[in-house]
Amino acid sequence: MAFLATFLIRRLAQGVLIVLIVSFAIFTALRLVPGDPARLILGPMASDAVVEQTAREMGLRDPIPVQYVHWLGQVLQGNLGTSFIKAKSGGEAAGGRDTSALGDKATVVALLEQSLPMTLQLAALALVFAFLISVPIGIVAGMNSGGWFDRFAVYLGSAFVSIPNFWLAIVLALVVTAELQWIPSIGYQGFSYTILPAFVIAIEMSPIFMRSLTSSIASAKQRNFVALADVRGLSKRRIFLRHILRNAAVPVLNIFGVQIGAMLGGVLIVEYIFNYPGIGLLTVQAVLERDFPVIQGVALISACIFVVINILVDLISTKIDPRLDF
Repeated sequence: MAFLATFLIRRLAQGVLIVLIVSFAIFTALRLVPGDPARLILGPMASDAVVEQTAREMGLRDPIPVQYVHWLGQVLQGNLGTSFIKAKSGGEAAGGRDTSALGDKATVVALLEQSLPMTLQLAALALVFAFLISVPIGIVAGMNSGGWFDRFAVYLGSAFVSIPNFWLAIVLALVVTAELQWIPSIGYQGFSYTILPAFVIAIEMSPIFMRSLTSSIASAKQRNFVALADVRGLSKRRIFLRHILRNAAVPVLNIFGVQIGAMLGGVLIVEYIFNYPGIGLLTVQAVLERDFPVIQGVALISACIFVVINILVDLISTKIDPRLDF
């Protein structure tokens, strides 16, 4: 229990620092790029005097550290800000209004409440597909290291890595949805619309899991404790499950923690191509429309998810192998 408390306190402190660094970097970068958020809110017809007054009322002329501290204080109260573009009713709010028009626009929290569950559903299904593809192939290849199936797994992984996810997404949408009409994939009107985008993300993730599992199993097979277990007369099934697979699971879990960041990047492109209403599509639209509060909110939530998942991965790894010290 003492180890668990110490572990959580240390990792949570590291996680908070990472989230602060990421959020401050994004916050600063957004304010250094050309363009005035006040002009974006009020529209092109607003006078320069009104734009300047609005910018000062919103604190956009304060030094960046002052703006960040103010924003962070709002975040701690559960307020991630209000979108510059998105209306409460959906779509885009009209520009050319005064600051009272902000009341007609959606809060970042409301937008995240709509999009985050969709992305979590997509990510969960993509992970299921990725493991269904990579685990059987990785296990067989690892148990037959150097054989023909091991070489087949290498070639298959290389082919998957070589396929750009945006190209695969477009081809599958054209063939599977438009031509064959097997699975719907553009937009979202039910769970079936998640299958094709999840498969595209899974193809991108599978090679890393596949290769990591193959290498870990092949390495575990050469360890002395496996040979001793065989001498002791343990069944091959028990040796595989209790000794080989258990020791091979830790590197794969660590790879999974690292891959979360890559998966978030893949989600951006795939959701945009399939018009899937998740965080990825929301982020791309916010970047194109320079909707700073939405970008900041997505970056903050993404960093928190990344930190939490990596803490859970490390905690599970220590349960599998108590020798590990994070």
